[in-house]
Formats: sequence, C-alpha cells, structure tokens
Amino acid sequence: QVKLVQSGGGSVQVGGSLRLSCVASEEISVPNCMAWFREAPGPMREVVARLNSDGYANIAESVTGRFTVARDRARTTLSLQMDSLKAEDTAKYFCAVALEVGRCSPRPDRYDYWGQGTQVTVSS
Repeated sequence: QVKLVQSGGGSVQVGGSLRLSCVASEEISVPNCMAWFREAPGPMREVVARLNSDGYANIAESVTGRFTVARDRARTTLSLQMDSLKAEDTAKYFCAVALEVGRCSPRPDRYDYWGQGTQVTVSS
C-alpha cells in the first residue's frame, strides 16, 4: 500500500507563492498518474493538476500560468508550485495516485491513494 505524505502550504497574502510537496513511501509502478486536488468548503473536490508517469501534464484552466506541477525522476515525489495566488485558491489541497493508468482522470474516484491534505489560505 502506497502512503503519501504531504508538506508545505500555509497562509499567504494575495499575489504570494507557496509550494506543496507529496512524497510516496515507495516507487510507484508504471504506468501511473499523480495529481493534486483541492477542496474548498462544499461537496466538490476539484482537480488542479495531473501528471502521468510519461511526463504529460494537465493543468486546470483556473490555475494555468500560475501553478506548475512536477515530479522527480524516481517518480516518488510530486510538487505543486503556486505563484500569483488568489483568494479563490484558498482550499485544502490533496495529492493522489492512480495506479495502472496512462491517462490521468480528473475524477477523484479514479485515484487509489491520497495524501493527508494541506491547508492553503490566501488572504487579501
């Protein structure tokens, strides 16, 4: 069973930057997908960024140009660099892994393992 441990996040003012990291407890078999989701107050968990084991990335339109997703060569660490943060980026952020998939789904129910969540608060 893969365990994902998140770090980073916190509070920042509008226009600031934060970085999130997600470390897997073991190398993840390929093909796979790692992704960041966020959850603001409400029922929906929104996908922010997806990156498969071939290096193909998909960034949500709401954060394009501001957020960058990356993973290391060992495929155990996923990062999310968040720049030019807006108040509407305030949410709890989760990393997730989907096993044995080549294309990264935006649906949370397609992911097998989840990190513990990290709060990001952007204030004006």
